[in-house]
Amino acid sequence: MSEPLNGEALGAVGVGAGTQPVEPATSGPSALGVVVAPTGNEEVDALIERLGDADALPTQSHIEVYEDVHRGLRDALTALDDNRS
Repeated sequence: MSEPLNGEALGAVGVGAGTQPVEPATSGPSALGVVVAPTGNEEVDALIERLGDADALPTQSHIEVYEDVHRGLRDALTALDDNRS
């Protein structure tokens, strides 16, 4: 039991003599798979669905989708306030 712990004893794989580098499980980012329940408002539901477009884009392009959705949700909320008047 007094055997020293090392990468081999722990089953770790690293870069060094007699070891191979570990490849990531996926080749790139993957979608989170978040399930969103419909809100009942077609406009809002379409905007929320639009967020899924970011899954197919590189990270630096996500902001465009987020800003578009934010703008649409803000407009939908403004329209609710305008209808109250």
